[in-house]
Amino acid sequence: MEGLEQLKTQAGRLKKLAGQWSSQALEYVHQVPSEQIYAAVAILLFTSFLLLLVRLFKRPKANTILLTGLSGSGKTVLFYQLRDGSSHHGTLTSMEPNEGTFVLHSEKSKNGKENPVHLIDVPGHSRLRAKLDDVLPQAAGIVFVVDALEFLPNCRAASEYLYDILTKVSVVRKKIPVLILCNKTDKVTAHSKEFIRKQLEKEIDKLRASRSVISTADIANDITLGVPGEPFSFSQCQNKVKVAEASGVTGEISEVEQFIRDHVKS
Repeated sequence: MEGLEQLKTQAGRLKKLAGQWSSQALEYVHQVPSEQIYAAVAILLFTSFLLLLVRLFKRPKANTILLTGLSGSGKTVLFYQLRDGSSHHGTLTSMEPNEGTFVLHSEKSKNGKENPVHLIDVPGHSRLRAKLDDVLPQAAGIVFVVDALEFLPNCRAASEYLYDILTKVSVVRKKIPVLILCNKTDKVTAHSKEFIRKQLEKEIDKLRASRSVISTADIANDITLGVPGEPFSFSQCQNKVKVAEASGVTGEISEVEQFIRDHVKS
């Protein structure tokens, strides 16, 4: 009973103190000119409105990885390996984008601790590459897949496509990282990633020289690659460009998984 009486006494004191503070606050408010009060309220409302706009229009961080490259390079097989660990026997050719949001197959044992990845497999057929422009605004990274087994016959075509990607304003200004993924390296006759890198750099250097004679009106939306007067190398790009190896059929895809996780944070 004695403790209860003490609590009641303390509560009474707090109530009295709150009343005093309230009276002092009201007295202060009455002393402040109404113009200042209105100005303070207006500033508060305006600040709240700005914060609301920022929250409404702030874009969420990109979590999309694009798989692209020439037809037959193995993009679709890689897509299924990343999604469910299956190569589908390596016989898939896609004429429509494969798209999905999922936790990488290798991370599914982590009980939902990893963020899902939005993966889009963009068809490599020349008539369908325009689809890439539609999805670039949401890209956190681009995986450009190269067939390491049949590289030399396709070197020029792969270089032209890669050149187009690396000179896109949206790629350069957003500094979208690019992984050149040499696929099918499980085969004995596949070319090494260093050989592929050097050949791509040489071809892009030739393209850079030949396309520089095009009128500025034709290339107004493009970015000039490299350093004038120096041989082109990927290290000169404003966005990060890395070369790696993989085998979609055998499931040796650790480097592409690391690239994805580096740019789509857990």
